[in-house]
Amino acid sequence: MAQFDWDVVVVGGGAAGLMACLELPADLRVLLLNKERAPRSASRWAQGGIAAVTRPNDSFASHVADTLKAGAGLCDPEAVDLLVHEAPACVRRLLELGMAFDRDGGALSTTLEAAHSHRRVLHAQDRTGGALVDALEREVRRRPGLDQRQGVVALQLWVEDGRCCGLQVLEAGRIHWLRARAVVLATGGGGHLFAHTTNPAQSSGDGLAMAWQAGAQVRDLEFVQFHPTALMLPGAPHFLISEAVRGEGARLLDSSGASPVEGLPGGDLAPRDQVSRALARRMREQGVDHLWLDLRPVGERRLASQFPTILGRCRELGLEPTAAPLPVAPAAHYWMGGVSTDLRAATTVPGLYAVGELGCTGVHGANRLASNSLMECLVFARQLRHIRLTSSGPAGSSFASPGSEQVLAPPATSTVALKARIRYLRDRCWQVAGVERQGHQLVPALRDVRRERLEVETDPCWQRLHTQPTHQVLSLDAATQQGVRHLQELHQRLVLAELLIEAALFRVESRGGHFRTDAPAPQPFWRVHTTQMLASSIRTIAVGGGTGPVEDQPR
Repeated sequence: MAQFDWDVVVVGGGAAGLMACLELPADLRVLLLNKERAPRSASRWAQGGIAAVTRPNDSFASHVADTLKAGAGLCDPEAVDLLVHEAPACVRRLLELGMAFDRDGGALSTTLEAAHSHRRVLHAQDRTGGALVDALEREVRRRPGLDQRQGVVALQLWVEDGRCCGLQVLEAGRIHWLRARAVVLATGGGGHLFAHTTNPAQSSGDGLAMAWQAGAQVRDLEFVQFHPTALMLPGAPHFLISEAVRGEGARLLDSSGASPVEGLPGGDLAPRDQVSRALARRMREQGVDHLWLDLRPVGERRLASQFPTILGRCRELGLEPTAAPLPVAPAAHYWMGGVSTDLRAATTVPGLYAVGELGCTGVHGANRLASNSLMECLVFARQLRHIRLTSSGPAGSSFASPGSEQVLAPPATSTVALKARIRYLRDRCWQVAGVERQGHQLVPALRDVRRERLEVETDPCWQRLHTQPTHQVLSLDAATQQGVRHLQELHQRLVLAELLIEAALFRVESRGGHFRTDAPAPQPFWRVHTTQMLASSIRTIAVGGGTGPVEDQPR
């Protein structure tokens, strides 16, 4: 009997998870899990592009400087250097895999996005993420020793003697445990915690909640990037209108036709946090729920050639961008914080790794530079080629013994009620932890979210799941499966909301993606990271030689 079911289990089928599968040593047995049955991921939704130095008039030093400036003093220089210097090699790797980048003559075509000093953003029209995932999926299917399973929900990590050695999953109506020499989490961010978001529904922060519950350190969760130009059409999803259209000439307008960003350095291409706040304030002043983005200066020919997805989607919704401006407003887009990792994607729990938006590598600091995120997925997933695996397994067996399969009763709360509680939580997070935050709103929100999390943990179904012996299998009927999925999702979202609000309350200043109206300026003594761990307290750690508060805030 083998001690392990797998060498490595990768959780998440987006760009980070797929690249991880390709970069893990070829002799390892790898299992790729995706909770969705359809090929959906936040990576596929990425429109703008991938940042890399590819032109003679650009430089590594410039890309580094732009990233550090956007990060507002909280980027880790070593992580930024790694990203920037490894980016061209990742581009070459993608070209080898058949990635269909746009070209300008014989050279790769580049565009300009906010806070970049040069046109260094590579793209595949306005569906760069989709083209990237397509290329990676083709190659993953050819990898030997890999099994890919869809519709499998990861529930919690298996930690024994301080080391991650597998995970608990819901698969085909049964809950059971998988043993692995290492687990790589690539589950994406948690932008769907907010009522207004450009993220798909599966971006619910489940990987972060699992890592935190397993004892991993999480970092900088107060820093959320709100994209300024999400489509705001009643009854339609908050479809992202790529920043690249402003790089090609599109302009923001308020209800009177004036620019809401005229006073910002960089104007329409100022950093995203500044543009989002400017739009939120102008909307509040004018008593409206959206402003306008005028794509007509781009020109119909360029819109059709470079932004066909945006153009087609708008037309499907009855909008004509070549004739009239589009209604837009800020929406949650990207989480700079996440599970703390080192430069080889390792978390603070041995055997557990995190890549992509889930991980906090230190590249983005307090505010991500546009189009650095897809490249971060690639660069840090490539670091897994250096992975070190343990040779000894957990003491117990994950194989079910005769008579060990038992029936799991459904949650005490109905699925309808669980869905309603998730919707309420999303509205509350947008209200108190959105573009602008205030301490007097965060305090009661933290108390309420913590109380609700503890309440969920008293549900007999939740307790049964979290005390399931590793040799036991639980069987579920279809209705119970739905109930368990929604109960688990509610709990994970509550964990994420609690950590977010706690961190936002702790940082009494404004920096990057975190803005407190009751403390609107950055402070030099807050040039520190916020770290959180289970059954511990928030502590800040000085970076870049700075010093900061070290007093504890009890959980």
